[in-house]
Amino acid sequence: MRIAVIGGGPGGLYFSYLWKRRHPDAEIDLFEQNPADATWGFGVVFSEQALEFLRADDPDTVDAITPRMESWKNITLNLRGESVAIDGVGFSSIGRLELLKLLQARVHAVGVTPRYDTMIPSLEALTGYDLIVAADGLNSLVRRSFEGDFGTSLSYSANKFAWYGTTKRFETLSQTFVRTGLGAFNAHHYRYSPEMSTFLVECDLATWQAYRFADKTIDESRAICAQVFAATLDGHPLVSNKSVWRNFPWIWNERWSFKNMVLIGDALHSAHFSIGSGTRLAIEDAIALTKALEAEGDIAAGLQRYQSERQPIVKKLVTAARTSADWYEKFPEHMKLDLLDFAYSYITRSGRIDDARLRAMSPAFMARYEASRPLQESGSPR
Repeated sequence: MRIAVIGGGPGGLYFSYLWKRRHPDAEIDLFEQNPADATWGFGVVFSEQALEFLRADDPDTVDAITPRMESWKNITLNLRGESVAIDGVGFSSIGRLELLKLLQARVHAVGVTPRYDTMIPSLEALTGYDLIVAADGLNSLVRRSFEGDFGTSLSYSANKFAWYGTTKRFETLSQTFVRTGLGAFNAHHYRYSPEMSTFLVECDLATWQAYRFADKTIDESRAICAQVFAATLDGHPLVSNKSVWRNFPWIWNERWSFKNMVLIGDALHSAHFSIGSGTRLAIEDAIALTKALEAEGDIAAGLQRYQSERQPIVKKLVTAARTSADWYEKFPEHMKLDLLDFAYSYITRSGRIDDARLRAMSPAFMARYEASRPLQESGSPR
């Protein structure tokens, strides 16, 4: 089989590696428009067991990635100078470029040589391939060329965000909420290496407009955000990497393939950064596509199987991501809550965690929260 993979991100790299490893005679051409060492953003985060889904089929890749990851067991929320820890919510993180390098090494090991700095001008350049795997991200050429055939829908969250890094080391995945005279900000921050942390800044449209960020340069915006979070950064700088203000794009496709073309990862669907599942979804898409094609033996039937088996799983997670994003669009209102009520609202925001699960998952936090309830209900001071 002759396969063209467009996009050298985690999804495209992993599909190329996985298919070539299992089908050594296959011809795979992987095209990436950027250099091998280029990436947007800083660290990516996974839930505690995020890479364990790989271990049964691909322990070598898991063993290559996990030693490079930073891990922790709690989430920390910071509001009005107070902090609360939510125990039992473990995550791991790794630098996005570090992850790409590890996956690039896997691809080379099975005999695939990616073509970096290679822009595909049009899909006519891909004539002759049996299968075209579009792993080319949010601005996918394949998807944009056939939006009607894929049944594409695109919308945007109202909040603005800018993705920075910092040399400040944070011990857990943390959220810091700050109110200024012109509006409210939230920062999502966590370490992804011993020396660096992601520091994603978010605000609602009213705050963004009040600060006139539309008229600011990247450096001016970065300086303002550093000032807003000066106490959190503790003298450490914010670092920019194409850190422009964006609205999160919601992408969904009713049909996952058209002719011999199939979408995976962000080209196919997007999940809000507040649940940290975009990279995992892309890798899982690659696995699901591989298994579906192998199960059917026929490309058209395999692509249908890929969608029918995978779509319900993705839809459930994307629905939770939208619910989570809705909470963030109202975070200035949530900031008016008492600290523990705020934390409870935060941890239950996606609708996937009820009280029973929270008691089992985060016993220390839930005991503290439930102990506070009689005081709140009676109106007694804490």
